[in-house]
Amino acid sequence: MGTLVSALNIANEALAADQSALNITANNVANQNTPGYTREVPNFTTQDTYLISGYEQANGVSAGTPTSVRDRVLEQRLQQQTQTASASSTLETALNDVQSIFGLTASSTSTSVTQLGTSVNDFFSSLTALANDPSEAATRQQVLSSASSLATTLNSASSQLNQITSSLNNEAVSIVGQVNQLLGTIASLNGRIATQNPEQDAGVLEDQRQQAIAQLSQYIGLDQITTSQNGIELTTSNAGLLVTANLSYPLTASIVNGVVQITAGPNNVNVTSGTAGALTGGTLGGTLEALDTSIPPIKANLDTLAYSIATAVNTQNEAGVDAYGNPGAALFTIGTSSTGAAGTIAVAVTDPNLVAAAGVGEGSSGNTNATALAALGTANIAGGDTATGYLATSLAAIGSATANATNDSTLQSATLTQLTSQVNALSGVSLDEEASNLTEYQRSYEAASQLFSIIDTLFASALNFGVVTSVT
Repeated sequence: MGTLVSALNIANEALAADQSALNITANNVANQNTPGYTREVPNFTTQDTYLISGYEQANGVSAGTPTSVRDRVLEQRLQQQTQTASASSTLETALNDVQSIFGLTASSTSTSVTQLGTSVNDFFSSLTALANDPSEAATRQQVLSSASSLATTLNSASSQLNQITSSLNNEAVSIVGQVNQLLGTIASLNGRIATQNPEQDAGVLEDQRQQAIAQLSQYIGLDQITTSQNGIELTTSNAGLLVTANLSYPLTASIVNGVVQITAGPNNVNVTSGTAGALTGGTLGGTLEALDTSIPPIKANLDTLAYSIATAVNTQNEAGVDAYGNPGAALFTIGTSSTGAAGTIAVAVTDPNLVAAAGVGEGSSGNTNATALAALGTANIAGGDTATGYLATSLAAIGSATANATNDSTLQSATLTQLTSQVNALSGVSLDEEASNLTEYQRSYEAASQLFSIIDTLFASALNFGVVTSVT
């Protein structure tokens, strides 16, 4: 009888274990499309045996606590790649916006097809026409018209660059708000997970935390450290503390003099340009790279071009004599340095007769100074190069940077897709696999039921001393 009792107990535990496995399978299927869900598997373990009246009694098998199928190293690789891909995509978008300001395309970065390049060429062409016919009023007017067009084009490009910068600053502040919400969620989940058995899988809570970290990785570069009690500590890519245990340290963001400033951690570490370097990774890292590294040289080159042309032309015009016989005056209004020059350059005169075409000692119809003004088009007046050459180099740099960003974004996106596929293959729910498991657990359940029925029959036979009876 003791052996029958043991067998009956084994069958009973097998039924319970198989039912638990069937429930786990059903839960997997129900959550196939749940974002962040990690499939679970039963953790079959043999239960302890015990002695009754000198006989060892088995206690069957238990399905135990379900275990989530995850690879923590692979998950962290995916998070790191998400940060890199998000940063690359953000930088690519910003540079494409900059490239469009100048009318550049992926297939053409020639100055001749850009509005700014056309404006520079038209201005110096008008000075050449003036040298050929300095007494023609229409030619003088064309000089002022082309100068006005050049100034307007420079103003527009500068304004659009400033708009992109302002938009990126505001985007950075917005991202910080989203980051802070996720930090609070992760810290809260850390606290709840800490109350669970550290030897067991935290299941749904850990899935929710990993999903929150995956979302956070899209926004910001971070490093992850596993701590005691299944906890996770997060820091920015340049060591600003974000989460520890159940505590979160929100980022702060402010725009000071048109420049975004972001601090992190209990000590408000500067993560935009601190001693550890600027924050990298995620859309925030990509935004900061565009703001701090990519766009400033473009703005500086545009300002240098505007300042160089204006100062060279002003100096040469002031060296000549205008149509009234007076010393020439500045044709452009410009500041005392190149900073912001593209945004402020303007034509200083409206009277075409103030263009100083003649040289000193010549009559008002002379062209010596007009020839010198036209020669500025081929002179090295901008950063050791001609105005057209300097612009061509600057535009080529923009095109090259944009192309590199596009290529890098494509590469990082492909790598992210591969890692995502690996994680999904390991941790995602496959209906084919779950169907196979369902069949296996059902057959096991039926076998345990059959065993239970046989033992029941044996019990009845033993209790009735082998006499066939309807009593079981």
